[in-house]
Amino acid sequence: MLTGGDFPKYRGRMEYVCLGCGQRYDIRELYYTCPKCSGVFVLEDTTFDSLAEFPPSYWQSLFDKRAATRTTGLRGIFRYHELTAPVVEEQDIVYLGEGHTPMVAANDALREKVGVPFFYKNDGQNPSASFKDRGMACAFSYLKHLVRANDWDSVLTVCASTGDTSASAALYAAYVGGPIKSAVILPKGKVTPQQLAQPLGSGATVLEVPGVFDDCMKVVEYLADNYRVALLNSKNAWRILGQESYAFEIAQWRAYDTYRTCVFVPIGNAGNITAIMGGFLKLKRLGIIPSLPRIFGVQSEHADPVYRYYSVAEAKKRRYEPVAVTPSVAQAAMIGNPVSFPRVKHFAEQYEKIGGPGSFQVIRVSEQDIIEGMLLANRHGHISCTQGGECLAGLRAAVTLGLVEPSEESILDATAHHLKFIGFQDMYYTNTFPPEYGITPRPEFVNAPETVISDDDKASLSPADYTAKAAQAVVTRLGLTGRG
Repeated sequence: MLTGGDFPKYRGRMEYVCLGCGQRYDIRELYYTCPKCSGVFVLEDTTFDSLAEFPPSYWQSLFDKRAATRTTGLRGIFRYHELTAPVVEEQDIVYLGEGHTPMVAANDALREKVGVPFFYKNDGQNPSASFKDRGMACAFSYLKHLVRANDWDSVLTVCASTGDTSASAALYAAYVGGPIKSAVILPKGKVTPQQLAQPLGSGATVLEVPGVFDDCMKVVEYLADNYRVALLNSKNAWRILGQESYAFEIAQWRAYDTYRTCVFVPIGNAGNITAIMGGFLKLKRLGIIPSLPRIFGVQSEHADPVYRYYSVAEAKKRRYEPVAVTPSVAQAAMIGNPVSFPRVKHFAEQYEKIGGPGSFQVIRVSEQDIIEGMLLANRHGHISCTQGGECLAGLRAAVTLGLVEPSEESILDATAHHLKFIGFQDMYYTNTFPPEYGITPRPEFVNAPETVISDDDKASLSPADYTAKAAQAVVTRLGLTGRG
C-alpha cells in the first residue's frame, strides 16, 4: 500500500529537467531557468512509473476516498499527492481552501445560444479568487520545505503580475509568514483596482514600473538571476505542478471518463495550459483515464503569439516570435512573450502523439467577442471573468468552425471571479473603452440602474407619500398587476 494512516508513504525522486538542453538538476536548489542554456524546466518524478504497479481502479478509488478526508494535507490540491509533488512532507503543506472548484453546467437558454453543452469550472472560487492559488499552494509548500530543511532565516518571494499572481503570492506569503516576505512588481496603471487591493491588503511590498507585464517579467528575471529571491511566476516549475490539479479534478468529476470532452483554456503566460496538458498526460500514463480530452487554447487578437505559431499547418515551418501586445480586456492573458511557450510545445507534441490530430488546437478571438462572452455567461448565472469570456468566445468560434460537435461536452476555464474585472463591464455599459480596445457596446448587452423617483420628491414628501409614490413608480416600470 502507498498509504500509511491518512497521509501517503510514497516519496518520489524529483529532478528539474531543462527543455532546452536536457540537463538535469537537483531540487534541493531553487532553479527557474537552466544555468547552462537558460531554458525553462519541467519537474519529473523519476520513479513515477512505479505507480503503475497499482491498477487504475486503485487510484480512482483512492482519490475518491480522499474527497471526504479530514487530513488537512490532503484536502486541497495534494489530494493527488503522488501525482503532484510527492517529495513534500505533510508538515510543509500549505492549505487555504484551494482546489476542487465547482463545475457548473450552462443552463438551457445559454446552451441553446451556443449550440453545444458545456460547463464552467469556476476557479474564481479559490481563496484569492483565481486559479493561481493551485500553483501557489504547491510552490509555497515546497518553499516551506526548503526553509525548514536549510534553516533559512529570510526568504523574499517576488513575482511580476497583471493582478492575479500578485494577489495569490501575497496571500500565501502572509499565511506562511515567518522568514517568508513578499514583493510584487506590477505594470503601472495596468492592474484593476480590485486586483491591486489584494496584495496591498495582504501586506506585500507592491512596486510599480511603467510598461506591460512583459517589462515587469524582465525585471523579475533579472532579480532571480542575480539575487537570492524566490521567483513565483510560472517559470517556477513547482507552480506548474500545482496547476495540474485542474486536470485531475476534471477527470475525477467526470468519473475518470474524458472521452468526447473538450477543455478550453485561455493562454496568457502559458503556464496553465501547460499544466493541464501535463496533468491529463499523467492520468493517461497510469491508465486512470482511458483517453485524453481535447484541449483548445484561446488567445485574443491583441496578444496571440501561440496562435500564430500553431496557425502554420506544417510543424517544420513553424517559427515562434514574440508579439507586441495591445490593450485587452482579458488582462491576465495580455502577454506577448509567454515564458512557458517551450513547455506548451513540449507537452503539445506528446499530447498529439497520443490523442492524434486535433487533440490540441489554438483559437484566436476578438476583444468584442471576449467581453460579450463574459457578459453573456454572467447573464445566464455564471461568475465568469474576462478570461472565462475568452473561453466562451473560443467555444463559439470552434462551433462555427465545426471543430466541436453537439455530442461533445466542453469545459471552460473561468480563471478568476468576475468581480476582479468589473471595471471592464462598467466600461462596456458606459461606452468608455479607449479606441485601442476596438470594442463597441451593443444595446442588447448594456445594463444600467434606473432612477424611479427624484431626490426632490424624497425631500418634500411625507414618509408615507414617498413610499406610495416610489412603489407606484416601480409598479409602472415593471408592469405589475394587483392581487386579484
